[in-house]
Amino acid sequence: EEEITEARLRMGINPTYKMVDTCAAEFEAATPYFYSSYETENEAKEDGDAKKIVVIGSGPIRIGQGIEFDYCSVHCVWALREAGYKAIIANNNPETVSTDFDTSDRLYFEPLATEDILNIVREEKPEGVVVQFGGQTAINLAKPLYDHGVRILDTAVDDIDKAEDRDRFDSLLQRLGIPRPPGRTVNSAEEAMKAAQTLEYPVVVRPSYVLGGRAMEIVYSPAELQEYINNAVRVSHEHPILIDRYLQGKEIEVDAISDGKDVLIPGIMQHIERAGVHSGDSIAVYPAYNLGPGIQEKIIDYTERLAVALRVKGLFNIQFVEYQGDVYVLEVNLRSSRTVPFLSKVTGIPMVKLATQVILGKSIKDMGYGTGLYPSPGYYAVKAPVFSFSKLRTVDVSLGPEMKSTGEVMGVDPILEKALYKALLAAGMSIPSSGTILATIADKDKDEALPIIKGFHDLGFKLLATAGTARALQRIGLKVETVNKLDEGSPNIIDLIRQDKIQYVVNTLTRGRRPESDGFRIRRAAAEHGIPCLTSLDTVNAVLQVIRRIKTGDRFKLVPLQELAS
Repeated sequence: EEEITEARLRMGINPTYKMVDTCAAEFEAATPYFYSSYETENEAKEDGDAKKIVVIGSGPIRIGQGIEFDYCSVHCVWALREAGYKAIIANNNPETVSTDFDTSDRLYFEPLATEDILNIVREEKPEGVVVQFGGQTAINLAKPLYDHGVRILDTAVDDIDKAEDRDRFDSLLQRLGIPRPPGRTVNSAEEAMKAAQTLEYPVVVRPSYVLGGRAMEIVYSPAELQEYINNAVRVSHEHPILIDRYLQGKEIEVDAISDGKDVLIPGIMQHIERAGVHSGDSIAVYPAYNLGPGIQEKIIDYTERLAVALRVKGLFNIQFVEYQGDVYVLEVNLRSSRTVPFLSKVTGIPMVKLATQVILGKSIKDMGYGTGLYPSPGYYAVKAPVFSFSKLRTVDVSLGPEMKSTGEVMGVDPILEKALYKALLAAGMSIPSSGTILATIADKDKDEALPIIKGFHDLGFKLLATAGTARALQRIGLKVETVNKLDEGSPNIIDLIRQDKIQYVVNTLTRGRRPESDGFRIRRAAAEHGIPCLTSLDTVNAVLQVIRRIKTGDRFKLVPLQELAS
């Protein structure tokens, strides 16, 4: 690409920009939409000496990179225009608000690739570009643009690399005395096997620099790791994989704004599901609701020290895990995150606007929101993922490190269980307060699952279970009916699902996620018949608490957010 670009520039072959026309050019177009074409006439005419800034969007909406980043791009543009700048958006997705005709001063429908963005920069000659609001797609352009002399206005490229490069980030955390799960970067299958043995199973494995947790898995044995290497990824010096010790603790997430000296933390969110479920697929609760003693203070301290050490300029996101009474940093993203719109709405802090003002030179102390952790508004807000499993027919319903959700909703209430109920309801999940629950639990999860299933039994639910799970439930004195597995004759589990005789399926994973496995087929059948299929015991327990609250007779009432705030 470099050689061809240099040859093109030497020969003076540069794109011109055409305005997106009206239908059949029936009347003159007035909207400043442009696309590139290698022709002679340039319709992107000079527009005076106005100060300009290019905002790089998030590209196509897809799993792992959703509409939340478009929200961030739009709010950045509004803040830039309010500050007197001409805001230019580079984005190639016409199906977003950032590409509406009245959002920016100019819009370029161009691929989000280095060469195309450089062409826009040469055409517009802006003060610089902003990359932190377009998710991972935009942040990946920071270094190549910087290497070509483009001014990056937000967090410096070297600091972005320091957060994303495994060795540099480990060195930083060591210097700051901040713990993280032990891990290794490996370049071959042999190195991977040795590293996992040293770290001790279970381990989290993933390709480096992935989007949406793609190809990320938790593996519990050498055989599973070998299968992952053989089937899921290519591992080499050009394609290293990361292996981390899996700490099965509470996952905590922070979005914050920094000017490199001071930090404003709008809120600390706690995930219902423990670490190991992708943050985009987990249910997040604001404010965090049951952290251990001293954990919140450590999170604030680590967040502030990392922001200063990384010289953050604008928004950043940190994911932590609370494990055995301590806090570990999982990752730091020096960009906006998918929880920014959620947190902005529930706290009333215009996070993107403040981050944009920081990029333009203002300090956090000038913003009027203080520093440190912003006070909680006195109610709970729950962000719940929305899935499209009924439409994505070959996708496994199970939750894990790879993101699968296609949207999100919010429930708000002074009572946590009510907020959770509203969020689950909005996400399209039915929550029957009576009926039959089918349990098929992996051996490794039985000890933890039994008291939760007993909770449903105590609320009057009828219990069905496969043979092994049924025996375990009977041992603790529960009345349970054994149901046939798929190869044990009719009526089996799927027959009962199809006959609408089951209200909930609780299915924790064994090793088999393959389409031919029993577990996969059961989960797919539940999804296709609109029956809640819960694969995380944390989610099962949360649903149990909601049903318990409903059963107490405490009426559930939908209250407007404004009423709660007042």
